Amino acid sequence: MVRKVFKKNKPRHPKIEAFIEKYKIPREFLSVNRKSVTKALLVGIFIAFIPMPFQMLAVLAVSPFIRFNIPIAISMVWLSNPFTMPPMYYMEYLTGCWLLGMEPLHGVEMTVEWFKKNLEDIFIPLYVGTFFYSATVAPAVYFIVNWLWVHSVHRERKVKKKSK
Repeated sequence: MVRKVFKKNKPRHPKIEAFIEKYKIPREFLSVNRKSVTKALLVGIFIAFIPMPFQMLAVLAVSPFIRFNIPIAISMVWLSNPFTMPPMYYMEYLTGCWLLGMEPLHGVEMTVEWFKKNLEDIFIPLYVGTFFYSATVAPAVYFIVNWLWVHSVHRERKVKKKSK
């Protein structure tokens, strides 16, 4: 089932093929298979939780070391967008405070002055919470999608055998 969603795509446009050939882009960066997709989800979600600018560039920086589908990883990074960042980072901050046994700050204001004034107090708990979510959610998604993909293929094979 999961595989069929990706396999139904039409062949690439000749201009895209020419672009790939011209710039010698490795096929693994655009391939759609179980390993490439699950690694892309792992990397993309891991980086999406990190509060930093240029998350898409971080995905590209990791790509020479881990081969994965770059468009999928970049789309996962977009999970942290201007609408979702404040609740995500606040959740990470609260989790970091809880893990460190600290009392969270009260009276949070969404102003640059407040963040400049309290950066020392929120920095460590924020990144402890960030590490917690990056290190748990991203691998969990990796294993769940991998498991779903494998079981989807097994079900398709069973159905195929029964229909023969």
